[in-house]
Amino acid sequence: MMILRLSNRTSVLSGSGRLKSTLSNFFDEMGKPGIILKSASTGIFENLALEDWIHDHVELQNRSLLLLWRNSPVVVIGRHQNPWQECNLPLMRRLGIPLARRRSGGGTVFHDFGNINMTFFTSKKKYDRHRNLKVVTSALKSLRPDLDVAATDRFDILLNGHYKISGTAAKLGRTSAYHHCTLLCSVDRSVLSSVLKSNTSEVITSNATPSVPSPVKNLLDVDPTLDSSTIMDAIASQYSNEFGFDGPVITVDPTHEALMPGIHKMAQDLQTWEWIYGRTPKFSVCTSLVVDDVTVKLDMDIKNGTVERCVLEIPEDWLPPEMVNEFTSTLNGSKYCPNETVVLVAAFMRTRSMTADVAEKIHRLCDGVVSVM
Repeated sequence: MMILRLSNRTSVLSGSGRLKSTLSNFFDEMGKPGIILKSASTGIFENLALEDWIHDHVELQNRSLLLLWRNSPVVVIGRHQNPWQECNLPLMRRLGIPLARRRSGGGTVFHDFGNINMTFFTSKKKYDRHRNLKVVTSALKSLRPDLDVAATDRFDILLNGHYKISGTAAKLGRTSAYHHCTLLCSVDRSVLSSVLKSNTSEVITSNATPSVPSPVKNLLDVDPTLDSSTIMDAIASQYSNEFGFDGPVITVDPTHEALMPGIHKMAQDLQTWEWIYGRTPKFSVCTSLVVDDVTVKLDMDIKNGTVERCVLEIPEDWLPPEMVNEFTSTLNGSKYCPNETVVLVAAFMRTRSMTADVAEKIHRLCDGVVSVM
């Protein structure tokens, strides 16, 4: 399949040599009813920004567009989810796996290079998840006719009627829409299962959208010839057949501002603490911590990722009540975030006179509070 690499301004020239201003202009001049793009980036924030840019700037009323993309390891939560409920944040920090929040709904997923992401763009009128998933299942069956893969009423794809190999989410705009889904080819399942297991979900009360856990399997486990690049080629071919057009797979670089004006800011906005954590629906944390064989009851309300209320019940003979009140006052109004908590508690300790024994207890109390973040 032919590849056009649209990664700088000079490669987007019209016949007269006049420079096209943006990717959307290039598509308009192609005049095709369907386009297949492949992202040159493996960065989650660039790829999510590319989805948003296409949705906002490309004319989709008379055109269908498929975007194929893969990411380096990352956990992606849905727009209305609580990351503390959905994944093991301390483990992710240790492994250096970032967290992203997408603009579509749905559940939490783990991506790595063994996972294919597909985004199907259409007008809102032509939005059809069943048709899109049929492209995927037909592509897989074209590679292996006896493969038992089928879409469900929840718009998942199951292997052998049991194992989930694809999950779906969507964003419906005023006139345009996109449906994106995953496809597990050769994902590191041990990392997937460990990072998608929250260490704090039992102590959280929230109205956030919960993920529905499912048994998963890789396509490569069933057939070693079903690698990512083979499957992506088959999906591109099937998509062209289904939507009745012929054309190259266009590789596009989502870091190129000249091609997609405004995309850098879109990617930056997706990386902010305020978007990833601050957009979490209001929730409460209620748990008991054991510090120095003493039981400490912790009760917190978190709104917009910020501690709205913090109450600690601690035996008075272990830590004086005035010290407990000052500790909780320090946390009120702060981000529900380990780094910020550690910095604030350290500053609090520097500005108060206290015995070495009390200072040690506050250190350990801080460790206990941070353990649920």
